Amino acid sequence: MNKKFLTLGLASILSAGCFAQIKPLVANKDAIKFGKAINPENAYKHLSVLASDAYEGRETGKKGAWMAADYIRDYFKSLGLKGPVDGGYFQKIDLANYSVSESMFTINGQPKEAYKDFVIPSNSVGLNGFTFSSNDVVFVGYGLTKDGYNDFEGINVEGKIVLMFATGDPTAKAGDKVDRRQAMMARARKMTFLAQSKAKAVILIDPSLDNMTEDRKASYTAGSNVMKTQENIDRMKKQNPFTSISISTATANEILKTANTSVEAVQKKIAETTKPASQTLNVAVSASAMKKETPVRCENVLGFLEGTDPVLKKEVLVLTGHYDHIGITPEVEGPDKINNGADDDGSGTTGVLLMAKAFTDAKKAGKGSKRSILFMTVVGEEKGLWGSEWYSEHPVFPVENTIADLNTDMIGRIGEEYLGKPDSANYIYSVGSKMLSSDLATLQDRVNATYTKMKLDFKYDDPKDTERIYYRSDHYNFAKLGIPIIFYYDGMLQQDYHRPGDEISKINFPLLAKRAHLTYYIAWELANQAKRPVVDMDGKGNPKK
Repeated sequence: MNKKFLTLGLASILSAGCFAQIKPLVANKDAIKFGKAINPENAYKHLSVLASDAYEGRETGKKGAWMAADYIRDYFKSLGLKGPVDGGYFQKIDLANYSVSESMFTINGQPKEAYKDFVIPSNSVGLNGFTFSSNDVVFVGYGLTKDGYNDFEGINVEGKIVLMFATGDPTAKAGDKVDRRQAMMARARKMTFLAQSKAKAVILIDPSLDNMTEDRKASYTAGSNVMKTQENIDRMKKQNPFTSISISTATANEILKTANTSVEAVQKKIAETTKPASQTLNVAVSASAMKKETPVRCENVLGFLEGTDPVLKKEVLVLTGHYDHIGITPEVEGPDKINNGADDDGSGTTGVLLMAKAFTDAKKAGKGSKRSILFMTVVGEEKGLWGSEWYSEHPVFPVENTIADLNTDMIGRIGEEYLGKPDSANYIYSVGSKMLSSDLATLQDRVNATYTKMKLDFKYDDPKDTERIYYRSDHYNFAKLGIPIIFYYDGMLQQDYHRPGDEISKINFPLLAKRAHLTYYIAWELANQAKRPVVDMDGKGNPKK
């Protein structure tokens, strides 16, 4: 699941768990028969592959994600699903990597070595690159203005090259701890202040460069991936990022020696006096860098099952789950640095594969669905819902013919709120079912009362939900188009969210299968009932006027 937060509105929340007032459906024997393919054993077969260490956390644009895409394509093909993208199963996404090339930094005309003496981050270089030179540098210590301490007092940085420590706070109290996130936010505030003060560039003294490891060097040289939508291209063209260069302690000492001082001496002086040591240094510096664009392999994987009804087969039900995760994080403590993403979202992807098996088995036995079904595992969800956004802007099937999207994103574990509770192995968070269609919400209740009898928890439909779950997975890009959706989510454990602890060994496979069954039975009804769900709500759970 993606971390992006937005806003949400909803008129009311339906209570869960009461079936007495819900009219069940007549159980469909064929649906039950073919639904047996959705079982813990088959789930394990898929997830043990997708969430294995060999797949390296399935990060978008990297080897593990490509392996996952190939695995899913081959499975769709083995089932007899059609490739709906010009005969193929991959919907290619226009993704490019932007990295720094031809970077240069000199002190008094002497060039320094990139990724040893200095680093120029990709996000500080615009599309057209940058170059600057100056005969002096303004040193502003820690770049702080707080608690009666002001590194900028009497200093004008407009049009200047600024030198400062990347981290640290001489006003901090003994014993104060600053975590990585807080340090990043503090640095961001400083950079914003310098940009607003119209400084030309900033040189950051960063001790973490003093012993550059190969992993750290690789993280700098990797650059960043950008999906090339027109909006993103226009943004990059307009964007003029504030230039920053990080330098090692040794490189900083070369600059500071022009004032007969050093990093250690300055820090000691500030610590002893609790007074700024800001000053202008008479030293010539220059820097330049260019940005390089490299295409990156990236694709959604689509498998199409054509409906059997001559009229209704023009309508399409979409079943989604994102197969990507966040890859490897070298900075994580401990030996395990692979974020396997077994639950997020290996479980939901597995659910899509299980449902594909059930529906194709039914069609081979002459019990195929009347409407067509698109099984789609999307990429780049963790980067910002990229894959579903791309599909929403480049739909393979007409939006007006798409009747609903059922999205499974994390369906394999017991979340924090249900640990130790009676419903721990018999619940699912249902998100968004009543945002656009009261028909779909009612159908969900009736299907659940008939087949699975789970507790449907509507907590995240609450307009006061601070986590904004409704907006954080791929269903949302269908909802934006006015297509009814349901998003199934387990809540998981925060201690394992986007961490190496999200392992196969922690998956509850019977529970995963039961949640996939709920999704499957709803899909069965949607694909076969006489009418598609009516869009009678405004997208926020309020009846249309």
